[in-house]
Amino acid sequence: MFTKILIANRGEIACRIIQTAHRMGINCVAVYSDADKNARHVRLAEEAVHIGAAPSSQSYLLADTILEAARQTGAQAIHPGYGFLSENAAFAKACEQAGITFIGPSSKSITAMGLKDGAKDIMKKAGVPIVPGYQGDNQDADFLQKQADDIGYPVLIKAVAGGGGKGMRLVERSADFKDLLGNCQREGQASFGNDHVLIEKYITKPRHIEVQVFGDTHGHAVHLFERDCSLQRRHQKVVEEAPAPGISQDMRGAMGEAAVQAAKAIDYHGAGTIEFIVDCDTHDFYFMEMNTRLQVEHPVTEYITGQDLVEWQIRVAYGEKIPLSQGDLRINGHAFEVRLYAEDPAQDFMPQTGKITHFHAPPPDHTIRIDTGVDSGDSVTSYYDPMIAKLITHGKTRDEAAANMAHLLEQTHISGINTNQEFLYNIFKQQDFLDGNVDTGFIPRHETSLIPETYGKPSAADIALLALHQMVPYSDAPADPWASGDNWRAGMKAARTLHFICRGTSYIIHVHCRGKSLEFDIDGQTTKAELITRGPLHMLARINAAKVNACILQCRQTLTLYTGGRIINAHIHSAEEGEDGGDASGRIVTNMPGRIVSVLVKKGENVTKDQPLLILESMKVEITIRASVDGKIEELPIAVNDQVADGALLVHIAPQEESA
Repeated sequence: MFTKILIANRGEIACRIIQTAHRMGINCVAVYSDADKNARHVRLAEEAVHIGAAPSSQSYLLADTILEAARQTGAQAIHPGYGFLSENAAFAKACEQAGITFIGPSSKSITAMGLKDGAKDIMKKAGVPIVPGYQGDNQDADFLQKQADDIGYPVLIKAVAGGGGKGMRLVERSADFKDLLGNCQREGQASFGNDHVLIEKYITKPRHIEVQVFGDTHGHAVHLFERDCSLQRRHQKVVEEAPAPGISQDMRGAMGEAAVQAAKAIDYHGAGTIEFIVDCDTHDFYFMEMNTRLQVEHPVTEYITGQDLVEWQIRVAYGEKIPLSQGDLRINGHAFEVRLYAEDPAQDFMPQTGKITHFHAPPPDHTIRIDTGVDSGDSVTSYYDPMIAKLITHGKTRDEAAANMAHLLEQTHISGINTNQEFLYNIFKQQDFLDGNVDTGFIPRHETSLIPETYGKPSAADIALLALHQMVPYSDAPADPWASGDNWRAGMKAARTLHFICRGTSYIIHVHCRGKSLEFDIDGQTTKAELITRGPLHMLARINAAKVNACILQCRQTLTLYTGGRIINAHIHSAEEGEDGGDASGRIVTNMPGRIVSVLVKKGENVTKDQPLLILESMKVEITIRASVDGKIEELPIAVNDQVADGALLVHIAPQEESA
């Protein structure tokens, strides 16, 4: 067996590979860019090699640099994970030529499946069903339009070298064909260096079902059943599950057999996935493409089969046979996976960057698994995919696995950055989803309930919880009314004005508090709240007679509230917001993540106290940052459009006496 492997990847998949390698007694070499020098995968590996600047084109995509790192460290094999170089035939061939084992298929197999038109030709010859369409060398626009007209609309135009949802256009009528063809060709050329396209019949109500296959160098191939990946947004997978709901045993067997035929047709070895499109109306299935790598969603297959696919990859790459025969493989229960991203569903899923100030999830067990590449204190940058973690659950039934996922989403707490967590939770509360009525149009159809107008906006009860957090601070000290900070007064109520900002809306409340009870008016309604119990993060309160559980995380002036699967981010607005973070030393830092909208001063400029220095946008609010002292601008490490993390230095003013 290998004694040392290099992992040519980063993030959660690098960490996941390291986990299995260590269990097998194999040492690991990590590679890292400038942005990842302190990343979790680097911390987990025995060795780490710096490979370049932050952009992936200058680091994780540098095949020669990664090969040299393997040579220098004595790594016998390279695991590419997924993405980056995982389906790069030239890299696989270079590994073969260098005498370093590529933990994946041969370069020949990758090449065979690399272009969609060629892959379909191979599958057709192997007897695997394919979608009616045209794939060929004739790329004349008039000819292609005639093919589309003959197939019948709607049709899908696909770049033959496309992937990840790019290079695809849906055409619903003949009059639009040529315009959309040109768009698709230009995107194919720009993204993949290839403007050739294929045309196929568009399935109006499709499901995306894929089959996990595995082959070895001894001529064996098996499938490990199917996964349903139909819940997608803009061709990007959101929720995956195994096995696929509503699939008959006959259909499961037929798809599995077709997938094995596909793998054998190209003498495939290692982990691969045959992706099928299934017509919900006819239940016919057609070959879509093959991913010649480990899939992001492989954990759900591992849960229902009890197998470690990364271990299988390593053993097959070493020359061993597949550990089990087809007859030995069984489906045990049901599993779900969701992709937890740093993105804001309320802003069209805009990717988010910044520091993760707190990340807590329940400990893994036989029903819960967390695959992640970050810990509390790590940052999500703009250089790579904004995935924070994959949350995976298992149950004896689909209902049980779904209930476990809803609970896991409720109990996972992240602060410092917006995520799609509440959006995911809402999916697992949709009755249509729980009933198994899934297809690729599910999310668009249910978008208004998955992302309601109230998404991320606080209710009166939420404001009450935030107010309790501010007015009745947690203390583990012995009870002493004279020393407590809970607003206890002898025979009177304390009054205080609180100002929260949530998604650009100000919530100003005048709170009357006595002991652990408070009340306030909002929108003409009186809300009463009473703290029942409180720990460092969690609280139990009574809001207008209803008991409510909540978790509140605080980092500087930012609060993150978790209650009932909902997430509210609130900024505590001070009376003089522009001076937040400033002190007599002249160092001004952010108390919240945000974007620099405008810079009003220059380095070396003399400024006076309260002078506007810059404008910061956070939570849809523009905040003017003002000088805290008279003096000269010594440091100005920011520029317009910079994304700044909570606690980042904005300006350093040398006070007047120092600058004189």
